[in-house]
Amino acid sequence: MIRYTSSKQLSLDGFSLPFGGSLNPQNRWVKWSEVIPWDDLATCYYKTMNPGKGRPGKDARLVIGAMIIKHKLTLSDEETVMQIQENPYLQYFVGFSSYVDKPPFAASLFVDIRKRMGSEVFAGFEQVILEKIGKPRRTGKARDENRGKLLLDATVAEQAIRYPTDLSLLNEAREISEKLIDELYALSDYTKKPRTYRRKARKQYLKIAKNKKPSVKVRRRALREQLQYLRRNLKHISSLLDSLGSAPFPLPHGLQRQYWIIQHLYSQQDGMYRNRQNRCDDRIVSISQPHVRPIVRGKASKKTEFGAKISVSMKDGLAFVDHIGWDAFNESKDLKKQVEDYRQRFGHYPEVVLADQLYGSRDNRKYLKEKGIRFGGKALGRPPKQSAENTEKICKMKQQRIQDSRERIPIEGKFGQGKNGYRLNYIRAKLQKTSEAWINSIFLVMNLMVLLKKLSKNLALSLLARLFRLCTKVLAVAFGNFSMRITAGLTAA
Repeated sequence: MIRYTSSKQLSLDGFSLPFGGSLNPQNRWVKWSEVIPWDDLATCYYKTMNPGKGRPGKDARLVIGAMIIKHKLTLSDEETVMQIQENPYLQYFVGFSSYVDKPPFAASLFVDIRKRMGSEVFAGFEQVILEKIGKPRRTGKARDENRGKLLLDATVAEQAIRYPTDLSLLNEAREISEKLIDELYALSDYTKKPRTYRRKARKQYLKIAKNKKPSVKVRRRALREQLQYLRRNLKHISSLLDSLGSAPFPLPHGLQRQYWIIQHLYSQQDGMYRNRQNRCDDRIVSISQPHVRPIVRGKASKKTEFGAKISVSMKDGLAFVDHIGWDAFNESKDLKKQVEDYRQRFGHYPEVVLADQLYGSRDNRKYLKEKGIRFGGKALGRPPKQSAENTEKICKMKQQRIQDSRERIPIEGKFGQGKNGYRLNYIRAKLQKTSEAWINSIFLVMNLMVLLKKLSKNLALSLLARLFRLCTKVLAVAFGNFSMRITAGLTAA
């Protein structure tokens, strides 16, 4: 059920404080609350909810404002709720009419909020921001002519997981299997508990884990030992389940899910051990988050990253997440869709696409040429041989490539802003859907910051224009009076 209070009914003067006084209108949260289009964002948020059925939900401004505060200040769920409880400016920002010294909602509600805020909701948020900024100014070109520059790139939003190693994953799976055996044994009629050798297995694991540089032979022996322990435990679990009959799985869904995961993990690790390989398809690197995959990026600092790979497009400081994938993918395949999304957002195709050389495949170049779009990258094939006739042309092409590479820097800076300022490289959500909502929320906050700067700039320009018009009127009146006096003097003379 929808329950919402319009932001038009709230005012700074009406916000009451128990200790007297009033809020400072120059505070950043007060200024930002006046810029954000709360009612339009609330309409997008409520699209996924039934207006007449179910329990009344939290106010949309409270929910969206809490998400903005969380990612703007890079807080945990619990800390965000506490900050809202303690700070009157944050309470005004989320739509309270007076200061209330109690939590606005339980911190666990953030999980349900992230589940509800899917790609459709964030697409609506993007459209609201674009409408708030307004259409770009006409440049004298035809309506359907290509305009603007589209920046494309991809990065990885890393999950907050422990760095995975085969030995640590097998040790964790073995400990989970031991827990399953304990739970099933308590429900079975076995007179003797199956042996798991957990103390011995733990001792063998720590012996290798504490070794800073174990040899390949030592690591393989440790893997073989952990695989043997896990294989034995899985056989015990199967026997215990058979003894309990054909009834539904006797343990809670969380333990059943872990049982499925460790079986699949054992199959992968056993196959890699027997075949002496270091890779496999859909490799599990986290038992608690089995959807996370290793993404090989080949960076100087990290060759492999663990998280979601995101394909991003950018124009005039606004960044849009066009594709989130948990498996490694070739981001150049997204170029056509990103160009079409650009046309849908802004009403025309871009004049130039700025991306790295990976996007410059023959298929993509052919598509861009058909649309009359220039690709800002090096041409394919062998470079032309320099001669007296084409020296000037080659110099211009080289300068254009240098200029294009410079103009592509902002999207790299946007990734740096997201990772250093908003912890885009430390996603702490556990589920796949909530992690995607976390990523989209970070880009939403960064786009709202761009909106704040643009509207503040437009407000300053409008004030200057108003001041200029006022000065013009004053000067016109003064000059008119002066000319009248001169005319009167000449007439008298």
